[in-house]
Amino acid sequence: MKIVVFTCSTGGGHNSCAKYIAEEFNKYGIHADVEDYMLLAGDKASGRAEKLYLGSTKGNGNIFKTVYKLGELYNKTGIKSPVYGFNKMVVKKLDKFLLDNSYDLAIGTHVFPCMALTELKKKRNIKFINVATDYECIPFWNETNPDVFVIPSNKLIDRFVEKGINKDVLLPIGIPVASSFFEVKNNLDLPSDKDIILLTSGSMGFGEMENCVLKILNDIDAYLVTVCGSNIELKNKLDSIDNDNLIVKGFINNMNEYMNKANVIIAKPGGLTSTEITMMRKPFVLMMPIPGVENYNASFFENNKMAVRAKTLDEVVSLTKKILLDKTLQEEMINNQAKYINRNSAKDLVDYVIENYKGCEDNE
Repeated sequence: MKIVVFTCSTGGGHNSCAKYIAEEFNKYGIHADVEDYMLLAGDKASGRAEKLYLGSTKGNGNIFKTVYKLGELYNKTGIKSPVYGFNKMVVKKLDKFLLDNSYDLAIGTHVFPCMALTELKKKRNIKFINVATDYECIPFWNETNPDVFVIPSNKLIDRFVEKGINKDVLLPIGIPVASSFFEVKNNLDLPSDKDIILLTSGSMGFGEMENCVLKILNDIDAYLVTVCGSNIELKNKLDSIDNDNLIVKGFINNMNEYMNKANVIIAKPGGLTSTEITMMRKPFVLMMPIPGVENYNASFFENNKMAVRAKTLDEVVSLTKKILLDKTLQEEMINNQAKYINRNSAKDLVDYVIENYKGCEDNE
């Protein structure tokens, strides 16, 4: 069997999730490649679709709600959305790509390739799987027609059905994270005489991040490991702060090691990041979600008592301090994470495909 996992280079956890999925299949001897659908689509189709899509899911809750209503209207009338129309333009290229590379199964971690695969499925017998990377049925998923739709939790089944997804195709095994994520080497040279707080910058603004760091350092006597990613300007600014409790990191490729060492983690509620943190079973502060899908992610983890939500920088500090002092609260979070977040999601997907798609290459 040969599998292609489509992602979209639009940010978010789509790329990481696609890599996790491919890695897990390859680990068990099934050939899997990761392909950026945006490169296949070309600038014209992908650029226009991305503009519409990102405007609906990020940064503006009112737009997000409006697009939801539009999606429901399109669904009721049977008319496809403009986003679907743009991705429909990619079908010929997609078909040629799948045939040229002899792929037996496609997996999509973003709605764009799943739309194109849906259109191609009308023309010939292809097999594909959707994978949701957020804890909400985002707009336009209901325009796709996969064999199987992997969703983050069985607690979201009703929500996806409400948004127009066929219940029979839902597979609530969780957002896939490769088993290698948990293979921690414990070779970080971090001090151990105080608690460790891990702060990831995510989509935080420059000034906001600096203020957050200063507030934590001024109010909590713990080591603060701050990961700046590729933001060199932010790293340089934080490096200039004279405080023995502050440990500043730039881009790192072993975030799992730092998560494992942390006593509490502060992060934006991206779908994949939140999944990684709770899979690592760590007390979690959801930091000021932006309107749109981050709010839905935050609500899922907060409502199921797997994390606490901070709406301001002052709340980030007060909630972090509360968690560090309250062992009962820590245990409650970790127990609920174990209850609701499946650490074996990637392996479960591999097992499902082996069981249900074995021999599919012979049935084209």
